[in-house]
Amino acid sequence: MRLASSTIIEDIRTSQKLGLASLAFFYCDFRDDQKKDLRGLLTSMLVQLGDQSNAYSTILSDFCVTHGHGSQHAGDDELLECLKSMLRLSGQPTVHIIIDAIDECPTMTGLPSPREEVLKLVEQLVNLRVSNLRICVTSRPEADIISVLGRLAFRSFSLHGENGQIQDIAEYINFQVRTDYKMRAWRTADKELVTDVLTKRANGM
Repeated sequence: MRLASSTIIEDIRTSQKLGLASLAFFYCDFRDDQKKDLRGLLTSMLVQLGDQSNAYSTILSDFCVTHGHGSQHAGDDELLECLKSMLRLSGQPTVHIIIDAIDECPTMTGLPSPREEVLKLVEQLVNLRVSNLRICVTSRPEADIISVLGRLAFRSFSLHGENGQIQDIAEYINFQVRTDYKMRAWRTADKELVTDVLTKRANGM
């Protein structure tokens, strides 16, 4: 859920400003080829962390030199090892990795599918047992995702059925209906119907 993840990010950025945390955020989006698979996630994480620490930047710079500054293709496994090197580095502030909307990763292409690869990455990062690493993953409650994350999660929260969550969605939809240039001319009954139907179909998202 975007609202929940946005709140988490705001809290972490407060710690970031104090030099107490690093943050790498990745929003999965099936419409964007750079945001729906493992490679896109890994490259994004490396660049974000490299920008937040001189030590991380050195690791990333050495990695780039080893691969000819992009002239030599780096495989996903190599990118992952570079990320692990950063996360294992001692003396760094708490690292927060947020992967938002993992359900947006496709399941119908490739063996393993992009979603399976991203879920495997999450499992590998958890199994690193790095004391200053915090991982947050958000998703719709789909069976394959629950199967993997359910055995990894220290804490999990379901927002779908929460009254506050549903109310926030209803208020957002109602605001859009009331302020949209074309919808403002609709009858009150039609506006209420649209708000009610979209709120129910949102399914907590």
